[in-house]
Amino acid sequence: MLACLVMAVVTASASASPGRFALRGTAPRWLSQANDLGATPSANQVQFGVLLRMRDPAGAESTLQAISNPTSARYGQWLSNAAFDAAYGPSSSDLAAVQNWLRSQGFTVTTTLPSGMLVEASGSVAQVQQAFGAQLNNYSYQGRTVRANSTALSLPGSTPSGVSGAIAGVIGIDQGSTLKSPADTLPGPPAGVHYGVQPCSDYFGQKIAYDMPPAYGLSQPYAICGYVPQQYQSAYGESQLLHSGLDGRGVTVAITDAYAAPTIYQDAQRYNQVHQQPLFRPGQYSQITPGANGYDMESECGPQGWYGEETLDVEAVHAMAPGARIVYVGAADCGSGLDDAWASAIDNHVADVITNSWTDGIDDINLLGTSYVQFYEQYSLEAALTGITVNFSAGDSGDHTAGGTDLSAKTVEFPADLPYVTGVGGTSVEIGDRGQWLNEFGWQNAYSTLTNGAWTPTPPGPYSSGGGGGTSQLFTQPFYQVGKVPASISQYYGSTPMRAVPDIAMPGDPNTGFEVGETQVFPNGTYWDQYRIGGTSLSSPLLAGVVAVADQVNRRPLGFINPLYYLLLGTGALHDIVAPSSPVAQVRTDYANFLDPSQGFLFRLQTIDVQSSTLHDTPGYDDETGVGTPNGPAFFFGAARRH
Repeated sequence: MLACLVMAVVTASASASPGRFALRGTAPRWLSQANDLGATPSANQVQFGVLLRMRDPAGAESTLQAISNPTSARYGQWLSNAAFDAAYGPSSSDLAAVQNWLRSQGFTVTTTLPSGMLVEASGSVAQVQQAFGAQLNNYSYQGRTVRANSTALSLPGSTPSGVSGAIAGVIGIDQGSTLKSPADTLPGPPAGVHYGVQPCSDYFGQKIAYDMPPAYGLSQPYAICGYVPQQYQSAYGESQLLHSGLDGRGVTVAITDAYAAPTIYQDAQRYNQVHQQPLFRPGQYSQITPGANGYDMESECGPQGWYGEETLDVEAVHAMAPGARIVYVGAADCGSGLDDAWASAIDNHVADVITNSWTDGIDDINLLGTSYVQFYEQYSLEAALTGITVNFSAGDSGDHTAGGTDLSAKTVEFPADLPYVTGVGGTSVEIGDRGQWLNEFGWQNAYSTLTNGAWTPTPPGPYSSGGGGGTSQLFTQPFYQVGKVPASISQYYGSTPMRAVPDIAMPGDPNTGFEVGETQVFPNGTYWDQYRIGGTSLSSPLLAGVVAVADQVNRRPLGFINPLYYLLLGTGALHDIVAPSSPVAQVRTDYANFLDPSQGFLFRLQTIDVQSSTLHDTPGYDDETGVGTPNGPAFFFGAARRH
């Protein structure tokens, strides 16, 4: 079995009012961490989605195992979306029954996604409270004001069995469980920032900081100013492929984020011109968005921060696959709107590869809710069966133990730990003066600051950030990890083997990160400028571009690619990432105000891959970098030979 499917079963429950049937698992468990601000005004409008159950999930999982196993005779025989709907989607009678019931409760059915698994509806707070039997309140939670049901949702006792039996759950009423954040560590523009300022290096080790105190007995190099497309292309063995026309053409990559940067196309074209990359051809870049009048939750989500995320994603995908089509799917908000946009991209099969550089936080069922988890399980399973590669960033907080200081907090991030998606971890990569791959380590940063002529505290200093990884507590071990993941990882929490993440990695360390270009607002005006950025928000789109090229080499989509990654484990197709045998460090330069030199400079010594958390990069699979990173033509052509 691929996963423990979490069913939001409709049951009679003491938590529901007499004569009602509770939707089990819909009571928000995060309310104890929130401040109740009182009742949500009854006239306020609520947009929500009703999730309908898949048919035969066990059969769907069995089919997926056969068609995604590179050693199977059925490998690569992905289903069409119509075939998925016919075999596993809700029946037309169940769908009609749910739609009619919603209308009978006074709701407007706004959209039904093609598979029929999600029916989107809207109505007033008063109508939601009447239909689902729960008071809606506003809460202050994690610095944001959100709306949620104060108790479990339920259905009236008079609800027809065809409706109650078809409903798996409801998403969007509880906003606290659905708000997402970009996975990068550094704040995003368009408020102007400068990361990667002089003195800095054009390639790893170019400039040695002889004017700084030594560390670990050596004068350390200045960090790179920001790698540019040609350096990543060369380091991961794409340069010759691109020159021969193997550049992702014929493949479509979708990027899902919230909102849409108004200057993205001009910014990306300017970036391509500056870095001598192919300009977007007419129609090569397109957007699916709700339009300016369709956006909401701006105060909760911070649209400007998402602009920086979009810029990074678009420019990173194009850097690794300059011939691929890019479809940007911009959601109405960073809550249920992003869930809907992601699911719609799958149901409408808008792309061969979908990259998602955002996270819902830790994989705690009590915080996420069973309805929400099942929504992601069903749609990610559909994506896998229909031949869509789905990447999710593994997060930028390592194992959440703050460098091993709070072991009780150890966790992975959702949705990256879903069994049917690729969880993408982060690395620190050294690229030489000729674009050659020199070395690569797991991304775990620690910093010491130059204070009174000395590095303080004594290096390495406290843990700062790193690529997410570890063992899921939600999902059992998928078939492709059996015999590949050490028991020390898969059985970290007990005797039952569980899903481990990440699956694979790409550069994520902001200090070996990517130079991006974006229109930003500075004190002296608004203009296009460049800055260095990283995080697994970078890792996921870089890998999406790599997969697009591999799809073209393969001449058809690699689709659900995880089983292939694990089959390539231990071969020359992958860099096997291991921890450094002696400390590796570099000096990072920043403006003290991260804007201009008017307030002086901030110098920090970064120690790379400090190994202070519970995550360690070791030979073979590890929970810091997964199976490793792509290793040039051997990866691209090795993948093709498996088909």
